[in-house]
Amino acid sequence: MSRTFSSNAPASAAFGLLALSISFSLHAEDGTLALPATAVTDQADDTAIRLDTPVPAGSRLGLSALETPASTSAISGDEVRARNNATVQDAVTRSPGITHIGTPGNGGTALSARGFTGHASVMQLYDGTRFYTGMGTTTFPTDPWMVERIDVIRGPASVLYGEGATGAVINVVPKKPFDGEIRNRLRLGYGSDDRQQMALDSGGSLTDTLSYRLNLNREASHGWIDRGDSKNLGLSAALRWQASDALAFTLAHDQGDLQPMNYFGTPLIDGHLRDSLKDKNYNLHNAELHYNDQWTRLVTDWTPSEGFSASNQLYHIKSRRYWRNAEAYTWDAGRGQLKRAEQLRIKHEQEQIGDRQTFTFDHSLFGLDSRTLVGGEFNRIRFDLLNNAPYTDIDGDYVDPWNPAPGYFQSASAYRPHSRSETHTAALFAENRTQLSERWSVVTGLRRDQNHIDRTDLPNENRAQPLRSDRSIQGGNWRAGLVFAATPQLSFYGQYSTSEDGVSNLITLNSGQQNMDLTESKQTEFGLKQQFWDGRGEWTLAAYHIVKKKLLSRESAKGQAQQIGQQSSDGLEATLELALEQGWHVSANASLLRAEYDEFNEAKDDLLVSRSGNRPTDVPRRTANLWVSKALGHDLDAGLGARYVDARYADAANTVKVPGYTVLDANLGWQVLPDTRLGLELNNLLDRRYAVTQQNGGQQWLLGQPRSFFVTADYSF
Repeated sequence: MSRTFSSNAPASAAFGLLALSISFSLHAEDGTLALPATAVTDQADDTAIRLDTPVPAGSRLGLSALETPASTSAISGDEVRARNNATVQDAVTRSPGITHIGTPGNGGTALSARGFTGHASVMQLYDGTRFYTGMGTTTFPTDPWMVERIDVIRGPASVLYGEGATGAVINVVPKKPFDGEIRNRLRLGYGSDDRQQMALDSGGSLTDTLSYRLNLNREASHGWIDRGDSKNLGLSAALRWQASDALAFTLAHDQGDLQPMNYFGTPLIDGHLRDSLKDKNYNLHNAELHYNDQWTRLVTDWTPSEGFSASNQLYHIKSRRYWRNAEAYTWDAGRGQLKRAEQLRIKHEQEQIGDRQTFTFDHSLFGLDSRTLVGGEFNRIRFDLLNNAPYTDIDGDYVDPWNPAPGYFQSASAYRPHSRSETHTAALFAENRTQLSERWSVVTGLRRDQNHIDRTDLPNENRAQPLRSDRSIQGGNWRAGLVFAATPQLSFYGQYSTSEDGVSNLITLNSGQQNMDLTESKQTEFGLKQQFWDGRGEWTLAAYHIVKKKLLSRESAKGQAQQIGQQSSDGLEATLELALEQGWHVSANASLLRAEYDEFNEAKDDLLVSRSGNRPTDVPRRTANLWVSKALGHDLDAGLGARYVDARYADAANTVKVPGYTVLDANLGWQVLPDTRLGLELNNLLDRRYAVTQQNGGQQWLLGQPRSFFVTADYSF
């Protein structure tokens, strides 16, 4: 509704593996092992991304993970595509502590991180640029074919990207133009449920100064539920002109046209999942989901000297989203039927124009080596909402859960423009890294945001005249971190950072929400990062404490919600990368989290009920991921992965539990010829029935895909 209104063993095993490797690494000597590149698929992409590789999401100063006082991850595009990831979000959830909570209402892309959930707290960027979330929904990017790398910074990052970044920031970097001989790659794929893929990746130099990259991807499937058809068309194109040794321009356009499976979950019967309902679809015969996103960017990079550089990104982004569905299914035990309700028809029309300028220079600060970045950005975002609110004409119909009649969209409520908003944002920011000594360095950052929202609620049957509201909202954040490089391959760090979120998405705050402050978050984090075996193994460990204040809570059962609530989280995150003899490679991570409401009240049946001490919804206490790969020969390789997510609650009262799950995936690759590669993906090997997430207060579980296969053939030339 945000679009319209504002198991212990797997985790223990993973932690045990990490602890064992940590102990071993402290005594390891240089050996003959090698941390391999990711799967040999696209030679133009970066291969292994290690701790000494710059991670742009963690800082714009060009710092590596070892130099950054924060918990970061970097996933190469080859790794994304080699580990059975159907979407970008699937790939991200294989990193520490990130879980998927996507539903059709939020675009299928929402994530949970460090105890904070949804697009209001976990920000997703594309090529370093933020597309502001409207009505809780973001629909791009999702296509892993376009990805060159994914960077993740966990914890508050508003100092870098503004409000809405308390849990984590995900930056998806698309494939870039490269110099050299033109190389092409074609893919054909086919699998379970008539899943089909046709894809192209082409790039290289057109002239001495002009290079390009072009990616196309078309996918379609009949789905694993009744009437579960879906299709996706993705485009990513970029042209780079190296005007001189110091100056380069890149013009890029990316587009996604997505019609996902019209699946709003499987309803529970008397509080239990019935296996006989696993492939039923309770949506309408003429249900529709359609997302279209377009991103156009002009990037200018100027490096006149070794110690000075400037970068500018001018961008235009458009998104069109459309829903027409029956979204809520509730079991009526008295009638022995499902009540199907919430026939919603909604359209988002969103447009964003913006520009970001940065300057980076090396200098001396009190005689110490220092690097500083200063910059600014502005955005203008227009958001139009059309719907059939107030949804009062349909109480719902009843269907047989075992033999549901689809029916058609029945709402007689007028479908018309509901509201329009225009938001202007401006920000100034700065970062600095100063080398205090050979081993000690300090990294700091400041950001100041100015936002102005102008909204008009249009006339309807309850309002004869337009209702206009506007508000200016200021924000400011900072962070300070200290890094101690015990050796060139081992660093310890500590940091303090702040962040802010809106009570809802900034660009769609209604008149009441505009009068509220931004929520305030503060984090303290300590950690270490190490490369060992001469860089052939890596591990990291992070511990953090986050407090978020000014949550909406009630002081009385009948009064208005006020910003008096508080939520906190404490956790540990660990990662391990190991290259073993005879072609073995192990990638593992795990997280342990305690999140709770410190101060939070709800009104229920005219009573004020405290939820203090309860866990927030959609937040698991433990997660773990493991991927083991083996080179079986010069031309053959195989991989096996496990993903574990602990149980979660679907309500603030912690009375409705969604069980945890462990899912196994596997793949096999065969380099048949130097230019031809065959691949086999096997997903959900044990054919588990599990809930990825929930909606409707936990009455509907969005199930994961049953056991399936997908075969690919890649031809490079």
